[in-house]
Amino acid sequence: MVAAPGYGARRLYQAYLAAWSRHVDAVLTGPQFAVLSAIRAYPDADQTALAGAVALDTSTMADVCRRMERRGLITRHAAPHDARAKVLELTEEGAAALAEVFRRARRLDEALLEGCPAELRPHLASLFNDLGAHWEGVAERDEL
Repeated sequence: MVAAPGYGARRLYQAYLAAWSRHVDAVLTGPQFAVLSAIRAYPDADQTALAGAVALDTSTMADVCRRMERRGLITRHAAPHDARAKVLELTEEGAAALAEVFRRARRLDEALLEGCPAELRPHLASLFNDLGAHWEGVAERDEL
């Protein structure tokens, strides 16, 4: 019998969302955390470039950024090279929120992987990332 990898992935994701909401932040979502982290990692990058860095489509990225801007976590301004492009910056409040959520997220990561032998943890994270990239490619195929 063939295992159902999609079911397993969905179950993992649902459990992760529940754990994130309970132990990390019930308001700041995983994608918002990813965007805040990318803004810190790539200063002066525009919104479209950062969307690619965090694997969000541009319309989802725009929605995420609007919500975070309303909350005072980021600012957006026209890029010097292209007035249509928006450069994102963390506010002081955004930097503080990112630091706190980062601390809690690392604690969650440890708890999620505590059942896995320590020497396998980096390989497991790499496998998840590789599978994610592969599954994104499968989703983009015209046919299977």
